Amino acid sequence: MSNPTYAAGPPVVPEPAPAEGRAHDPVAVALGNASLLGIGYLLMGRWRLAVAAVAGTVVSASRLVATEDASYEIAVLVWWAAVIIHGWYLAGRGADRVAVRRQRLVALGVTLPVLLAVGLLRYDASRIGQSVTHARERGDCAGVLKAQHEVWFGHRVADAPLAARGDEAVRACERLQTARTDLTTALTGDTDALEDGFGTLAAVLAEPGNDKTVEAALNGFLSGLPAKDPCDTVTVTDWLRDREHSDDVLDRTSDTVERTEPAALVGCGDDLMAEDSWEQARTRYNQLLDRYPGDALAGQARKGARKATLSIELAGVQHLLAGGSGSQPEYCSSPAKYSGAKPMGKGVNRALFYAYDEYGTDFSKQLPGSWKAGGAADAVLVVCMGEQTYGSAVETCSYYKSGSSGASANVTFHKIAVPVKVYELRTGKLVAQRTIQISGTSCPWSIYTSANSTSEYVTESGSDVRSAFKPLVVR
Repeated sequence: MSNPTYAAGPPVVPEPAPAEGRAHDPVAVALGNASLLGIGYLLMGRWRLAVAAVAGTVVSASRLVATEDASYEIAVLVWWAAVIIHGWYLAGRGADRVAVRRQRLVALGVTLPVLLAVGLLRYDASRIGQSVTHARERGDCAGVLKAQHEVWFGHRVADAPLAARGDEAVRACERLQTARTDLTTALTGDTDALEDGFGTLAAVLAEPGNDKTVEAALNGFLSGLPAKDPCDTVTVTDWLRDREHSDDVLDRTSDTVERTEPAALVGCGDDLMAEDSWEQARTRYNQLLDRYPGDALAGQARKGARKATLSIELAGVQHLLAGGSGSQPEYCSSPAKYSGAKPMGKGVNRALFYAYDEYGTDFSKQLPGSWKAGGAADAVLVVCMGEQTYGSAVETCSYYKSGSSGASANVTFHKIAVPVKVYELRTGKLVAQRTIQISGTSCPWSIYTSANSTSEYVTESGSDVRSAFKPLVVR
């Protein structure tokens, strides 16, 4: 019986099953880990590594959002690369085609949306960043704030440095808003607020990219000049004039000072004149004449300065003349000029008359009203009368002494001698110093005098007084 015959061929060796822990596709694992959610580790069943990967992602992202530092963005990229590479080498090459396909689809299904979301967020963050930049270049802080308001947590994770630059622009605009508030207050004449406002402008301007927003804030302030009160405007322009030049946009204040200061100086001078602050008013008028001698308002300022000077002189004279008629004021020993007074001339030169003391005889009461000034404003002369004394002897008469037995005494009658000083008010100069003598009647039928008196004054009349004083005031 014959045995069956078999064809020769290679022996069939069964394919060994892949070792456990290595039956994973490296591409799928690396792709899963690219999601930064530890998906690759989950595909391998490495739960602890997956949790660690997610924890590392959370920590890196939180630090990136908290600090908005570019170095943390680099750290996230390094972490992303590390988990991808680690998953690749950890996976091995043992998975069959079906497992590979399945694992890759799972990894791709998770990672692709994550990467797409990050890409879209970075694109949107870039769009917002451009809006912020364009608003800054227009000097539009409102636009900066509006654009940056669109930024949320996702943008900060996807592009933290760009979000940080937007935040810096917002902070700069917030500081500029503070400067605007200070400068608005400064328009009331508050130089402390003015200094604070310009200090903030200079500090923000020193940071790159803020030229236009600072210029816009400055323009808002300059458009408020001149202020409602011209004296407040002068306070501001004085400060701006003294400000040290910085060779930047802030030096544009010089043009505004030139434009607004002349009218403000005259207006302030006029207001101060109305308040009787003549010294300050004259200072403002003179500032215009010194700084802008060719300005159209120079003539008005010159008149204002003259008027202020006259007011100052008149006030000084009035102060020296205080005390009124009946006693000599300080003016009689310390005269001053009032340039607004009329000069001495032909005819009656109206005068202010002052007696030696309030108890002596005030002969000016017997003078015509047309010779007397109502005050320093309409006076030409100031006449200071000294203490009266006996002048030239006129007549001697014999009188019986009352109470005596026929005894008599000789009494000599004298003119009334009055020393006078006459000042021209316009110049404050002494124009006459003499002793005038007032005539009068003598030797009345009877007199009342002390027992030992041998001298008496004549009895003057109004015409006698006028005759004596006339040469002083009438020319």
